[in-house]
Amino acid sequence: MTMMNQKLFFIATLMIGVVVSSCTSTRFAEKKFQEAKQVEPYDVVIVPGVPYMDKGFGSVFAARILWAKYLMDSGITKNVIFSGAAVATPYTEGIAMKVIADSLGADPKHTFSETRAEHSTENAYYGMKMAQKMGFNRIALATDPFQTKSLRKMLKKRCNNMPYVPVVFVRIDPTKKRALFLPTIDPKDAFVPNFVPLADREGFFERLRGTYGKHINFNE
Repeated sequence: MTMMNQKLFFIATLMIGVVVSSCTSTRFAEKKFQEAKQVEPYDVVIVPGVPYMDKGFGSVFAARILWAKYLMDSGITKNVIFSGAAVATPYTEGIAMKVIADSLGADPKHTFSETRAEHSTENAYYGMKMAQKMGFNRIALATDPFQTKSLRKMLKKRCNNMPYVPVVFVRIDPTKKRALFLPTIDPKDAFVPNFVPLADREGFFERLRGTYGKHINFNE
């Protein structure tokens, strides 16, 4: 096999892997969505944060907010907790995401912000603790399929086997163009003065510990 053919073979294999992974994630997410429709509505779903940027939105950021609104409109949940501190940008993620969701038509009386979490494991755990303090009993996680799969062990072990409703992208983006649009907001309520990014506050291995939930005091 020539060098050029080897490169083409590698690219083709990589593309096939991406397609298969995408199809698998779609089936996984749709299955969980259908399961959620068969049970009573959740009291609240927890949506992990994504950094808010004042010069445009990433597709994951948009997808999580649009999915939260879709779940509310579909009757899957009445309430949403957006979880996330200011981690990579000087905007508290949970607050910015709530403001955008409200501007999309979500009832602000039923959207809430958890502002302590700096890692996905903390989003799930601190979001659950906040929900319990608010009196919610039926609690679920709502995020993209990749993050859902990475958190399943944590949800089972530390979050009372919390169920999950992963994003079904085709339901929020029927054209499959990933043209996910969000309204422009005034992010002043989410702005953190004298902000220092997490990457400047913690070294790589310390952040990795946080990713695995090692910063959480489960006894508090």
